[in-house]
Amino acid sequence: MHYGGLALMMALVGTSAYGMDLHVATHGSDSNPGTRKAPFATLARARDAVRKIKITQGLPEGGVTVWVHKGIYPQAAGFTLTEEDSGTRQRPIAYRAVRKGEARLSGGKEIPVKAFQPLTEAAALARLEEKAGPHVLCADLKSRGFGEFGQFQDAFEGTPAVPELFFNDRRMTLARWPNDDWARVAKVIESGPAPWRNHASDQPGTFEYEGDRPSRWLSAPSVWLHGYWCFDWHSETIRVRSIDPKTRQITFARPHVYGLGSGNPAPRRFYAVNLLEELDKPGEYYLDGERGLLYFWPPEPLGRGRVVLSALREPVIFLQNASHIILQGLTVEECIGTGICMNGGRENLIAACLAQNTGQSGIEIEGGNSHRVAACDIHDTGTAGLHIGGGDRKTLTPSHHEAINNHIYRVSRRQRTHAYHIHVSGVGVRLAHNLLHDGPHQAIGLWGNDHLIEYNEIHHTGMETDDCGAFYMGRNPSERGNILRYNFWHDIGSALTHGSCAVYFDDGTGGQTVFGNVFYRAAGGQFGAVFVHGGHNNRVRNNIFIECKKAIGHAPWNDAYWNEWIEGDLWRERLLKEVDITSPLYLNRYSELKNFMDTASRPRFNYASRNVAYRCETFLSGNWKETDNLITSDDPGFVDTASLNFRLKDDAPVYQKIPGFEKIPFEKIGLYRDPLRVRLPKDR
Repeated sequence: MHYGGLALMMALVGTSAYGMDLHVATHGSDSNPGTRKAPFATLARARDAVRKIKITQGLPEGGVTVWVHKGIYPQAAGFTLTEEDSGTRQRPIAYRAVRKGEARLSGGKEIPVKAFQPLTEAAALARLEEKAGPHVLCADLKSRGFGEFGQFQDAFEGTPAVPELFFNDRRMTLARWPNDDWARVAKVIESGPAPWRNHASDQPGTFEYEGDRPSRWLSAPSVWLHGYWCFDWHSETIRVRSIDPKTRQITFARPHVYGLGSGNPAPRRFYAVNLLEELDKPGEYYLDGERGLLYFWPPEPLGRGRVVLSALREPVIFLQNASHIILQGLTVEECIGTGICMNGGRENLIAACLAQNTGQSGIEIEGGNSHRVAACDIHDTGTAGLHIGGGDRKTLTPSHHEAINNHIYRVSRRQRTHAYHIHVSGVGVRLAHNLLHDGPHQAIGLWGNDHLIEYNEIHHTGMETDDCGAFYMGRNPSERGNILRYNFWHDIGSALTHGSCAVYFDDGTGGQTVFGNVFYRAAGGQFGAVFVHGGHNNRVRNNIFIECKKAIGHAPWNDAYWNEWIEGDLWRERLLKEVDITSPLYLNRYSELKNFMDTASRPRFNYASRNVAYRCETFLSGNWKETDNLITSDDPGFVDTASLNFRLKDDAPVYQKIPGFEKIPFEKIGLYRDPLRVRLPKDR
């Protein structure tokens, strides 16, 4: 990392190092001079003051710090910094909370308590269950100046730009059925088009449901169902065209992208969303966007609460080609879009910030060079936690971005699949000492080359899905040189899985290294804790597998199937046009790519060496060249298995049984204390 020493020191000690200070406070005024005693009211005014300082006198030694005092700062528009707002390495510009987390930039609009009235409309009461009527309140948002409410598309995987409701800093539940579980598809009547299994159809899809509950929805203006309609790695929300209570059949308005039917073994499952008829428990709400009416059953008396509807569609903070900027200790929240977005620029630092209750991602970094996200907490995001990518894959130029010591959890609250804790892309990104947990699908999605993933703890991911890994990459063998080392993967996968794993190298992935990791109960079904689908030249070395159903798995491809991918349009595009794996640059960096595009028959192996499998049902399957592995039911020498301390004692038997086995620095894995993170979370 090439981050400026002075800038980083300022971030750590929380002082301006001879620089200039400006102040922003909720009681301030933008006509004030921006001092501590007479602060500005908005960040935008402080930014403009910094611009004037740069023009009239130049940035002082140590740069400028804008201190943001405690309070909630509603953001009707995103706070934007551009190239003209940049500092320098020796004179950075910082926007820093006086106390971590207490300066809250909200992308929502507060709803006054008096806006909520008891529900008296007869038609609405008739749609509710009788028990709910006395508890449901209604607010006329249009009459109070709330604007565009957006709408659901007929079919979507991601997150439509519609507002969400938050009460006392918690996301409320869009009224749904079943409340806490899934309904099951009893029978597929017509799948709709499903090209993956050669089924053509001009019908959108019809299925038979269990029970009689959907008959309550016949008077609803629209019904949407969210479900795992075919594969348990792809969820989608689709509008209903018709419900036939006599036959218990539901027909969609649009076909599912893969067609209805069991692509995975588990039962197909779904729930209904945004139905007034299903507003039947505290904490649920229903938004009638056409009429601008909000129906809400508060979980607590409104007099003790803060009610907010998300409104801001653009990022709460947006850096566009800005450089040498520090964001520290700020909270971004309650937006329809992303919390913090950064495009381009150099050497920016996002430190000890909190991104919570966002409609989309918490933080996104795209492009630029040497940006760092450090000691941030990201949770309860609508889609991903963190996107971080940069560099140039054509020239294999690294970005030097880093994400270090971040706690990211409860992501993917609105988009249940393919919205990871961390998306990493490009070239040369380092993810280190992060704690990632609690997510329905995969935790780390990787695209690109020469990334380093080390000292992270990842647990309780894939809790709702199947055919997935806590780490995932695939379908592009030009993406090589990535290293996963010294990570702790545990408690991965769901009870319904036929295949889940910690590390998933999918569809031809090769040229990756897995070294010095600890895997505990990290494999389900038939996969293995490390699983390779079709690829080769992956190296799995010096790892410890504990109580995994299978330690290492591989599903080999035969020559015909391999050649089909080599000759197909997808790989031709990715391997020869997006980049050129036949170029001297790629061949010098990744020598195993020589003759990769040839379709002749050849041996294809992965390599497993010096691994320990302790109390695993199966060690290995597929095409591997293996050497010096230890398969044992005897304790290899852990410090304290009962408390999940899998550090090896200095005299552990494994060192004698596998000569050359290298010590795994287990005690260094995960979050650590420093001036940016002075306390570790209790619930880890």
